[in-house]
Amino acid sequence: MKTSLESKIAQICIVIGLTIVALICSYPFYYILIYSVSIPSEAVRGVYWIPAGFTMQNYIEIFRQNDILHAAFISVSRTILGTALGVFCTSLFAFLLTQQRLRFRMAIYRLVVVTMFLNAGLIPWYVTMVKLGFKNNFLLYIIPSAIGAFYLILVKTYMEQIPPALQEAAMIDGAGPFKIYYKIIFPVSMPVIATIAIFMAVDQWNTWLDNFYLADIAQLQTLQKLLLGYLADQQAMVMSAMSKMQQQSSNSVKVTPTSIRMTITMVVMLPVLLIYPIFQKYFVKGIMIGAVKG
Repeated sequence: MKTSLESKIAQICIVIGLTIVALICSYPFYYILIYSVSIPSEAVRGVYWIPAGFTMQNYIEIFRQNDILHAAFISVSRTILGTALGVFCTSLFAFLLTQQRLRFRMAIYRLVVVTMFLNAGLIPWYVTMVKLGFKNNFLLYIIPSAIGAFYLILVKTYMEQIPPALQEAAMIDGAGPFKIYYKIIFPVSMPVIATIAIFMAVDQWNTWLDNFYLADIAQLQTLQKLLLGYLADQQAMVMSAMSKMQQQSSNSVKVTPTSIRMTITMVVMLPVLLIYPIFQKYFVKGIMIGAVKG
């Protein structure tokens, strides 16, 4: 089809506008990246479009620190275990809520949905977590987030659109509810399962509030909490970390407080930046199908 001159000009303007917006949104990430690979002594003079020199020494020095490696291990562990338990509990609960034989299923569902709009507040949450024994306990990263109301709505709505004939055929063949769940419903629901798994993983990776309020020992410190300490006005903490790095390194490249912050920020962001493009195809399919009905 032939397009008029006005349409071509409009399309060009739209492309230029969206390109500018994309550059503005992506530049902060790009800036952190080029600063983290710049030579610290040269980066302090200013970094804008290209690295000031090039070195990977910032990353080498960061990963030489035991606290960084241990914090990364805690973050990876909570992400993997928390996501796995969350996917299992949320999908199984959603499956049960779709069963007509379950009494008061709609009442239970509405009670869960209400938690999206109402919560008791920080102090009751903290007291409850302490009473349940989650204070300075690794399980605080996994169990409290096992079921999320938003994810439950997506999965339940998706499962309700699966033809009932699949379950009926399995029941005729002698399959029980749990076998129907993991043999039929779970595989068929994989698009929405993959979607909530990505959301849960990103949420687990980025969360630091539970660490901040309930874990005050170094053994349970996450990478995000460590980054928070470096980004906050705790110059002594940054200088102490920098001193340790320079004592352990004989390399001529010396780190600075800003290079520490930028490098750790990049380390924290990198997994999320890699996950989203790879699994982006699941977002539209999983969310749109799971959100057709309220």
